[in-house]
Amino acid sequence: MDDADLLRYSRHLLLPEWGEEQQSRLRSARVLLIGLGGLGSPAALYLAAAGVGFLSLCDGDVVELSNLQRQIIHHMAELGANKAASAGRRLRLLNPTVTVTVHPQHADAAWLQNSLVDIDLVLDGSDNFATRDRVNEACVRAGVPLVSAAAIGWEGQIGVFAAAGGPCYRCLYPDLAGSELRCADNGVLAPLVGVMGAMMAQEAIKWLTQTGSSLAGRFLVYDARQTEVRVLRVPKDPACPVCALGRQG
Repeated sequence: MDDADLLRYSRHLLLPEWGEEQQSRLRSARVLLIGLGGLGSPAALYLAAAGVGFLSLCDGDVVELSNLQRQIIHHMAELGANKAASAGRRLRLLNPTVTVTVHPQHADAAWLQNSLVDIDLVLDGSDNFATRDRVNEACVRAGVPLVSAAAIGWEGQIGVFAAAGGPCYRCLYPDLAGSELRCADNGVLAPLVGVMGAMMAQEAIKWLTQTGSSLAGRFLVYDARQTEVRVLRVPKDPACPVCALGRQG
């Protein structure tokens, strides 16, 4: 670390459990973010600010005016721009030492299969079960841990999945065929996605630096209306068809 790094990350380096080794682990880490919306915005900003060395951004949507109520990585000048590209520009301004790659597309199965090579961790901030299930399956197949979060109305959820020996997202939600809620139909409190996105970055940083205790095998539910937090245990389902794919691999 040079003098600029020591100054930039000085508040990290003051932490009792932190040192140049932990900061170097972040610098060498490679993270893929799926979705640069309400959850991905703060997650990406904090990961770049914290010094994660390589960030790969994937989102096929464009920035709309209704996004700006909560998707804080974007701004008025980016209306109509692809979200991954918009986020990439902002992150490079925030921390030029971070390598940012942009993928202006949706994360389909074929793309995920090729894009998890050399990735250390995936953060999924997508807004639908189909994408979350697809990302979860790709992570299990590739043996890459996954931080997945969601937020709707006044409630947020987050967990760490597909870690070695731990449950995957399908273990938590074995039946994804039911109805799901969306922000476009049900609304979401703006700061709620900020809280959950920051938690995603927090879990990622802890995982990448091997500090603290992660949410692997646990699931956090945050009620913003009542300011209440519940942490639930998530057992690994021995009959999970997605986990079986990992065993076959």
